Amino acid sequence: MRFDHLIAGPAILFAPAGRAEIIPKAAAKSDMVILDLEDGAGDVDRRVAYHNIRDCGLDPARTIVRIVGPDSPHFSADVEFVRTTDYRLVMVPKVGAEIPEQLQGLQLIAMVETPQAVVALPQLAAHEDVVGLFWGAEDLTVLLGGTHSRLLIDEGAPESRPGPYRTPMALTRSLMHIHAAAHGKFVIDAVHADFRDEEGLYLEAVDAARAGFVGFACIHPQQVEVVRRAFAPDAEQLDWAQRVVAEAERHAGAFKLDGEMIDAPLISQAYRVVARGNR
Repeated sequence: MRFDHLIAGPAILFAPAGRAEIIPKAAAKSDMVILDLEDGAGDVDRRVAYHNIRDCGLDPARTIVRIVGPDSPHFSADVEFVRTTDYRLVMVPKVGAEIPEQLQGLQLIAMVETPQAVVALPQLAAHEDVVGLFWGAEDLTVLLGGTHSRLLIDEGAPESRPGPYRTPMALTRSLMHIHAAAHGKFVIDAVHADFRDEEGLYLEAVDAARAGFVGFACIHPQQVEVVRRAFAPDAEQLDWAQRVVAEAERHAGAFKLDGEMIDAPLISQAYRVVARGNR
């Protein structure tokens, strides 16, 4: 069973749950909203934040609630609160080797941002309540004893945008993707922290789309359209895919199109490109 249908579109925008005025703007701008109760939302007044989530009226099919991690003193309260709402797609940060029993029955997006989670990826991806995986490079870097998740200029990074991820972060992203796919779970790519860097964001989001990620997390509204553009196939790709799909319906197996042999993997890719175009 696959769970990609739970993600309504590629541009997934964080909105601090403590800021009621931001929530509807984020929902109108993006494909999905992450109502954030964790550290990205600042020092959250939970009474206010819970009220905002309960009364925001967002479509549960387009909403994720990010609670705090299992080590936080607010974890139990966040879980109990979510169960009183219509929202069931829950992002859980800083998971370790196991998923807490308190989360049983919710649809979980486990955040892979601790060394323990990386080592436990086979178990996390196989867990019956986990529907998807997301990762965080900055927390992982700190817990690995590092100071920078990406290469810097003196290491060959471009001056105009953030450099590529260091090997441990790139490896984590790849392992997460592979283990998730082995169990039919989706993957969401990590945020591009420099929201002014449209070129770097576009390149990373294009890679995510073509590699098989269902979405890309955004921290600023101006990132949304860049991500959508990156995930949308270009006209030439879409034309090729549509012609492959049309021809595949007339053949039981492989066939030739424009001098190219089209077999089962290419047919599957074509269907996915068409599906992305439709989204």
